[in-house]
Order: sequence, then C-alpha cells, then structure tokens
Amino acid sequence: MRVLLWHVHGSWTTAFVQGRHDYVLPVDPGRTPDGRGRARTWDWPASAREVPIDRLRDEPVDVVVLQRPHEAGLLERWTGLRAGRTVPAVYLEHDTPRGPAADTRHPVADRDDLVLVHVTGFNAVMWDAGSTPTRVIEHGVVDPGPLWTGERERVAAVVNEPVRRWRVAGTDLLVRIVRDVPADVYGMGVAALAGHVPPGTALREDLPQARLHQDLAGARAYLHPYRWTSLGLALVEAMTLGMPVVALAATAVPESVPDDAGVVSTDPDLLRDAARRLLADRDEARERGRAARRHALDRFSLDRFLTRWDDLFLEVT
Repeated sequence: MRVLLWHVHGSWTTAFVQGRHDYVLPVDPGRTPDGRGRARTWDWPASAREVPIDRLRDEPVDVVVLQRPHEAGLLERWTGLRAGRTVPAVYLEHDTPRGPAADTRHPVADRDDLVLVHVTGFNAVMWDAGSTPTRVIEHGVVDPGPLWTGERERVAAVVNEPVRRWRVAGTDLLVRIVRDVPADVYGMGVAALAGHVPPGTALREDLPQARLHQDLAGARAYLHPYRWTSLGLALVEAMTLGMPVVALAATAVPESVPDDAGVVSTDPDLLRDAARRLLADRDEARERGRAARRHALDRFSLDRFLTRWDDLFLEVT
C-alpha cells in the first residue's frame, strides 16, 4: 500500500517505515514540522519517500495516518483528499491527555470514519474517545543488538526539552536523583539543564540514533523519570540494548518493565538507592539488563508491531 504520514515522532516512525509498504512523507523547503520529510539522524529504508507538498496531488495514496488534529486540513488542502471520506484514515495518538486526566475528550472522539490507535493501553483508557473505534498497537523497535557494556559507573537518561517539559518529563525528579548519582543526560535541549544539575553531569545534545545507542550502552543503568507521558521509546530501546532500568512507576511503565529488569517505584529516594546499588554491582546490572532485553524483544518486537499495523490497514481499506 501507499501510506501517507507526516514525520512527527522520529523513533516511532523509524520502526513504522520498516514495513513492506511505500511510505509517502511530505517535505517542504524549510523542513518545517509539517514538512520534515525523511529523518536525518535515523536510518530509514528507500521505501520511505519524500514528496514535495506541491506534488502530493499527483501521488496515489491508499491510506493516511494522521497524528495531529490539523493534519486532516493539510491533507485536504494539499491533496484534495478527505480523511475517512475519500481516503481510508487512521488517527495515531502518541500521548497521554494534556488536559484533566480521564476527562479529556480526544480530538477525533465520536467519529465513524476512521480508527483511533493508541500506543499504550494506559493512553487508551485515559482518553475519552466516545464512540470512535479504538485499537492499541504498542511500540515496536528495531533491535540495535545487545550493546550494553556498563563500563561507566553512571546512569543515563534520554529527555527531550527537559526544562520546557519540567514536570511532565519528570525533570524535577531527575535533578533530585542526579545530585547523588553520576549521570549522562541525552536529548534535544538538554544544554538548558546546565545550572540545574551538578557540574559533573554530562549533557549530550541530540546525537544520531546509532551514536546514541553506543553511548547509552556504556552506562551502567537507564533512568526513566517521566511523570506524565506516553511510554518513552528511549526506554524500550535502552531495554533492547540490555540496560537495567530504574523508572518512575507512572503511565504504562509498571506493565512494560518486569520486576527482574530493574526497579520501578513512585519513591524517588528508592529509585536513587536502586541506581546507586546498580552502579556498585555490575553483575546485578548485567543480569537485570539481560532480563530487560528478553522482555523488550518479546513484547516490543518489530515483527509483532508491523503485523498489527498490516492487519489494521487491511481492516480500514
């Protein structure tokens, strides 16, 4: 099939475009959020094609995957197609509700012309979608291999825009923990953390994915402080690397990180102590990391992810 989608979430799209379809990605000269085209820091196959927005009307499309409320308007303006009416449509929701928990209506609530897909069961039960048909297709990841070495007695965390997303990303908890635990923090906008974290904290800005995986794998453990967000793909990727996990017990984390893969808790002091213990005991870190990798390869396998999307595309078309 020819699948039209916007490049919104790089890590998720990296897995999605590994399928057997032709993926059409709008691109504009400035590579703005509505026309990013192909990723520059991830390795995508040739079947993920950039198409300039002024040529989209000439591009046959079998199904569109919407990810933001305004994309239906872009689709109609740029192609003449109406999502769910003249072209089959799926709306993919990456996030938890931004408004009141459990009472926020989804932008595509009470629709009968498309299917709403959530990336976690937690998200699905928190959004009010009304009568819109809803599915859950959990994340899939491209296996980077068992790269963990753990030679650095440090925890690693991946947090994009940690200052702007302070409480949502759990940055306040991250800052609290790394006062006592040596840490490396990766992601977009992490330079803004300077002044909030101890001078010895390494802040590594927006590395290419392969380099990120190599760097992460050298840290002893992975710290996931997110308070209110969907299940972070960086957490799943860290597990596939073979990293043990220290994570806040929020959203879908408790059902995604098994007991033998690390420590999951709502107590920041317990998380700090768990991180210290893993830094001091490389053998325990290795065993927990192996358990994390086994679980991630099973639950978040790329084949399972792509098969479920194929099934959905057949259903809606």
